[in-house]
Amino acid sequence: MSTILVTGGTGTLGKPLVRRLRDAGHEVRVLSRHSDTHPVDLLTGAGLDRATAGAEVIVHCASSPTGGDDKAVRNLIEAARTAGVRHLVYISIVGVDVVPLGYYKAKLRVERRLEESGLGFTILRTTQFHDLALTLAGALAKLPVALVPSGVRLQPIATDEVAARLAELAQAEPAGRVADMGGPEVFELRDLVAARLRAGGKRRPIVNVRLAGKTYAGFRAGGNLTPERAVGKGTFGEFLAERAGSKAGSGA
Repeated sequence: MSTILVTGGTGTLGKPLVRRLRDAGHEVRVLSRHSDTHPVDLLTGAGLDRATAGAEVIVHCASSPTGGDDKAVRNLIEAARTAGVRHLVYISIVGVDVVPLGYYKAKLRVERRLEESGLGFTILRTTQFHDLALTLAGALAKLPVALVPSGVRLQPIATDEVAARLAELAQAEPAGRVADMGGPEVFELRDLVAARLRAGGKRRPIVNVRLAGKTYAGFRAGGNLTPERAVGKGTFGEFLAERAGSKAGSGA
């Protein structure tokens, strides 16, 4: 079995990925600044050489919408070269080359650095996770009047399904850019907000608003969607029902 590093291994995607890899018998190192065993700061590179020594595969899930992904991947690539890592797997987002959102541009730059690194790599792009769709819908639903960008659609996918695919890729040979993964359904954002309100037993007026700018135009054009790759099985409705059941069971 392989020694596999997972950056962002304590996050929403990282946790189920780490569990799957360990269940498959691999030695998994979870990189974190506060780890007792593998303390690493990706932005400075501190601890990376020690953490990557002897590793064969790295799955790079760590990312920050506030910046730093460029520095992190540069440090990771350098450490991977030094350690002789044979395969670096990266999770990206559908539409990073179409929607000119700052965070998407950073993810695309990371993809390009991997392609130019000389390392064996695999890149998987997916649509937004159910958790992110719920967070976004929840934020909009909190307002007395839910102001929703008109024409914006999401294709949410179950995090555990993405974790399963990443685990599969990490145990295979480098494959470059593989086929995208999208959720089973495409929703208008206003419909997700309405579903969030119903799940919480609340009622709010929902008003469509038209925004300006190239980023909004990219989302309206469906740049973040991949309906031809709607391979996900778990639906957003099932996700909401499961979350509601969990809260009821915990008394929350």
